[in-house]
Amino acid sequence: MSTNRFLLRASALAATAGAIGLATASPAAAHVTANVYGDQPEKGGYGAVVLRVPNEEQAAGTTKVEVTFPAEYAISSVRTKPVPGWTVEIAKSDIVSKVTWTARPGSEIPAGTTSYQEFEFTAGPLPEDVDQLVLPSKQTYSDNSVVDWSQPPSAGGEEPEHPAPVVALAEPSGAGHGAPQHGSATDSEASTGDDTARWLGGAGLAVGALGLGVGTGAALRARKQVAK
Repeated sequence: MSTNRFLLRASALAATAGAIGLATASPAAAHVTANVYGDQPEKGGYGAVVLRVPNEEQAAGTTKVEVTFPAEYAISSVRTKPVPGWTVEIAKSDIVSKVTWTARPGSEIPAGTTSYQEFEFTAGPLPEDVDQLVLPSKQTYSDNSVVDWSQPPSAGGEEPEHPAPVVALAEPSGAGHGAPQHGSATDSEASTGDDTARWLGGAGLAVGALGLGVGTGAALRARKQVAK
C-alpha cells in the first residue's frame, strides 16, 4: 500500500472514530463548562476563560447565557470577546457581579442537541485564596425555560445534576498574568518572523531561477559554437 493511500485510510478511520465518540457521548456530559485553551489562570493574575454552552432542548434554542461572579472573588475587571449575533452586558459596581449574553433574533444556539456556542472573556485580578473559580451560570431557552447550572463540586467527587462551570487556578509563577492576548507583542513577533521567512524563501527561489536561466543560456551558446 502506498504512503498516500495509507495516510488517507488512517485519516478516514480517525474521523469515523471521532464521530462514533460524539454520537455515544453521555448526555450528562453536555452541560455548560468553563474551558481554558492557553496557560492556566494564576491566583492573583488575569486569565482567559471560554464558556462553552451546548443546546440540550430538541424543540427550543438557547437565547441567553448568564454567568455570575461571586462577590467573595472581588473581580474588578472583565472583558468579553464579541460573539456574532449576540449582545453582552456586564453588571458592575466596584466589582463585576454578572455577565449576560443575549442572542439577536435568528442568532440563538439552534434547537436540538448537536450545536453549541462559546463565549470568551478575560477576568481579574483573580482571588489568591482559592484553588478554583466556581461560576454559577443560567441558560435560557426560546420557550422561556431556564436551566440553572449552579451546583458546586461535591466533596466526594460525584458530579451533580446541574454542575456550575469551574476553572482551576494555578499558583503564581512570577512569569506574568497568563497567556498573551490577541495582538500582543508575542503575536506580532511571530508574525514578523513568518513574514521574514517567507521573504527569504521567495528571494531564494528567485535567485535559483535566475541561476537556472543563466546556466541554460550558457549551455545553448556553447551548443551553437560547437555546431559551427
